[in-house]
Amino acid sequence: MQIQDKALEVNRRLLAFYGPLPQFEPDDPISTLVGTILSQNTNDTLSDRAYSELRQRFPTWEAVRDAPVEDIAAAIQVSGLSKMKAQYIRNALHEITRRRGDLELDFLRELPVDQAKRWLTGLKGIGPKTAAIVLLFSLGMPAFPVDTHVHRVTLRLGLAPARTSREQAHELLEQNLPPELFLPFHLNLIRHGRRICTARHPDCLNCPLADVCDYFAHLLQEQGFYLYHAPPASED
Repeated sequence: MQIQDKALEVNRRLLAFYGPLPQFEPDDPISTLVGTILSQNTNDTLSDRAYSELRQRFPTWEAVRDAPVEDIAAAIQVSGLSKMKAQYIRNALHEITRRRGDLELDFLRELPVDQAKRWLTGLKGIGPKTAAIVLLFSLGMPAFPVDTHVHRVTLRLGLAPARTSREQAHELLEQNLPPELFLPFHLNLIRHGRRICTARHPDCLNCPLADVCDYFAHLLQEQGFYLYHAPPASED
């Protein structure tokens, strides 16, 4: 099965399995940028708390930009790695203002996607995932974010070759998926990676994708009998 055909089938099954995608209102690009930095190396609950604390303490993004790093770090402490994230946030806001003369990113809509990505990843601490999230979720541009869940699930399914890095996976998936699938497919893969295709103990026997999954095919080949039957009792 071709990668694009397989991706369409995977997306169809995941929509049937999990139901409609959650509805959300797009946030402005600066807010999405800051929120994505806060989400690094932590869970949604803690990053959401950190974002809420930051917005309560500072009324505008300009106020965050002009605040001491220590004050920003104190506001986002719950997210972990707070000093590093505070530096990235403050530096990004300063650099955007320096380049643009204002604290805004809406101009990226007018650029080709590749150029918009290069502009964002030119900011210290902003990698391909964060850039793609800003472009896709806030600006509606065809970029495909690859986080740890998306990376793991796509490798297991065989939608990307083994040993494909997260950085390589961004470009590979964008080349092989129709742009209209970027948003639903990204969200569905995250849902699946959190609930079924987990890092340590994937629930393959209850997975709706098992028959199109390279990882499961390998398990069947290596230990297929014991996937469906209990090991024989000890004779001792």
